[in-house]
Amino acid sequence: MSNLDVSRRKFLTVSGLAVGACMLPNISLASPFQATTPRTMLLRNLHTGEELETKYFNGKTYVGKEVRRLDHLCRDFRQNEIARIDRRLYDAIAQIQSYLGHEGYAQLFSGYRSSKTNKMLAKRGGGVAKKSYHMKAQAIDFNLEGVPLAKIRKAALDLNIGGVGYYPNSQFVHIDTGPVRNWRG
Repeated sequence: MSNLDVSRRKFLTVSGLAVGACMLPNISLASPFQATTPRTMLLRNLHTGEELETKYFNGKTYVGKEVRRLDHLCRDFRQNEIARIDRRLYDAIAQIQSYLGHEGYAQLFSGYRSSKTNKMLAKRGGGVAKKSYHMKAQAIDFNLEGVPLAKIRKAALDLNIGGVGYYPNSQFVHIDTGPVRNWRG
């Protein structure tokens, strides 16, 4: 095998990896932590008053018991239904906190929503999508204790997380794992 064949193989391998990385949704190349960094979270559900401190990713894998505890905290508390939340949401909050140097509580307004709860909230007022990512367990509405909402929004936009909704009157930022887009509610 000649050096030209090896160089060509390396070039094709690196090019393939680069193209593949660009095709992965919701992964920012400007990530403030590596995939092997353990991730912890302080999470408070503002509706139930429940609080959780957890190391949900140990640097190699998600810790099943801890992720289930997060899923429970992010449940539809109105229907007491638990869903498997998209793990990328937990990572997105951790990424936003790392980006901002925040070490306090992420405060949950809404995680998973059953279709029954989503319909009820839509009847109460505007701003609730009929096909909400909350019903797919792919959205979280939150803020960070002590951090201006505009900074949280900017961090989510800078990190290219997915959908980012800004709701200053309700005091939360919406993030989801859908296509990259943003709006003001």
